[in-house]
Amino acid sequence: MRGAALKPDAVAPVFRSRLGLIGFGAFGRLTAWHLSPWFDIVAYDPAASDGEGLVRLTTLEEAAACPVVVLAVPVGVLAETVAAIAPSVTPGALILDVGSVKVKPAEVMLEGLPEGVQIVGTHPLFGPQSGKDGIAGLRIAVCPVRGDKAAWRVAAFCRKALGLKVFVVTPEDHDREAATVQGLTHLIAKVLLAMEPLPTRMTTTSFERVMQGVDMVRHDSAAVFRAIEHDNPYAAEVRRRFFDLAEQARAELDG
Repeated sequence: MRGAALKPDAVAPVFRSRLGLIGFGAFGRLTAWHLSPWFDIVAYDPAASDGEGLVRLTTLEEAAACPVVVLAVPVGVLAETVAAIAPSVTPGALILDVGSVKVKPAEVMLEGLPEGVQIVGTHPLFGPQSGKDGIAGLRIAVCPVRGDKAAWRVAAFCRKALGLKVFVVTPEDHDREAATVQGLTHLIAKVLLAMEPLPTRMTTTSFERVMQGVDMVRHDSAAVFRAIEHDNPYAAEVRRRFFDLAEQARAELDG
């Protein structure tokens, strides 16, 4: 189910350490599964009662004090999460987020975390649904925020250990592309889901592929949709252009 990965010995020792995972929801569990061969993972999530054999649940303070900390929380609560962990993070620690947008989280982490920590923004371009059969060959964006060397080490780990296709980009470049790639996907999916029930008998291959895309985001939370559409500073312009062109098409059809 999870795909092949390299043995831990093939990865630089910097990654063989304790990792604090803040957030143990669906994506947090996916993260834990794939990182557990390289890290001793402790997790904090007040909504979780079982580590599912992947992590040891612990306090926020202990998770935040690890050498590597992954913030697997919705973008909407990132600021309060950063404020809560800031007193506990250790100098030189590596802090990463996994949010769907990158400009806003980068600003939040830069402002809220102590100067002595390294910060890298990441966006795995997959989720529990698209990654259910393994993540090797899937894509991830890595954004340097504070400490370029740390970002390149993260990129190397993702490529060599996890088999991901890595794109090292600025938060701004990420959000510009994601405004179209994710913004339109989720917008179209939201409309099609509202039109259900849709035909399932006499379908075309093209329609089936559209619905496969819809199914990949069908169970995403409202927080994910809001982050993609509202927290991306470039999404509003993409939506405006899409709706303008759709209105032009409707005018042409209405004649």
